[in-house]
Amino acid sequence: MAARTTPARRPAATRKAPAAAKLVEPPTPAPAPRETVLKIEGLVKRFGDTIAVAGIDLAIEAGSFYGIVGPNGAGKTTTLSMVTGLLRPDAGRVVVHGIDVWADPVVAKRNMGVLPDRLRLFDRLTGAQLLYYSGALRGLDDATVAARSADLASAFGFEDALNRLVTDYSAGMSKKIALAAAMIHSPRLLVLDEPFESVDPVSAANVTQILHRYVESGGTVVVSSHSMDLIQRICDHVAVVVHGAILDSGTMTEVRRGKTLEERFVELAGGRTSAEGMEWLSSFSD
Repeated sequence: MAARTTPARRPAATRKAPAAAKLVEPPTPAPAPRETVLKIEGLVKRFGDTIAVAGIDLAIEAGSFYGIVGPNGAGKTTTLSMVTGLLRPDAGRVVVHGIDVWADPVVAKRNMGVLPDRLRLFDRLTGAQLLYYSGALRGLDDATVAARSADLASAFGFEDALNRLVTDYSAGMSKKIALAAAMIHSPRLLVLDEPFESVDPVSAANVTQILHRYVESGGTVVVSSHSMDLIQRICDHVAVVVHGAILDSGTMTEVRRGKTLEERFVELAGGRTSAEGMEWLSSFSD
């Protein structure tokens, strides 16, 4: 019988390796659009022949720390007064969390906390009474008002002043109690007009930290100021307002375009004057 022969094995080097499986990465989901918590459309205000606000349009998303900058007389305070229902516009519309401020002001104002430029406080009340009034006005019960007042006083550093009359407060302390009163009902939107004016640097740093924590939790801050450095440091979005109109708006990076906010503002607004012809300032009196 003939011997059986075993077929020769194919050399290992010639074996065909299995094709490597291709790794297909799942597409990165687009970030979910954030809710527009404040929408301003075609806002106009005239005082006689003067146009204070000339058709402002702005959309601010929830979770933004939005700065509005401009020189004195630019229309910042007039705009914010219309936004918060303190001044009726001649034209345009303001919507806060889906509610028209002028069509349904009571509901719209529940969603806002407001610090106006010119403080109007009941200064014959103590600080504790002012906070109680602000909380009760927003429908909070006594226990909630007491707990939140204690938290705010501790955060802002005026625990020792709660039982003093507001009329005896310094300008900076008055600003802080007014801001606490604006926040006590935990609004979705804070509108602050020059909140750091007259506030010392340490208190300003504490207030900034509190506002950033509020934004991180989903709140929205709109703050106006003529201090470019302040807005650049604390805000993530900004609008430049001059003569009642927005010259540029967007994220801080988009608006700055590689410059400081002050440099960009001067570039947009112009108006820088020369000191030529004032050589007499170098001739000092004896």
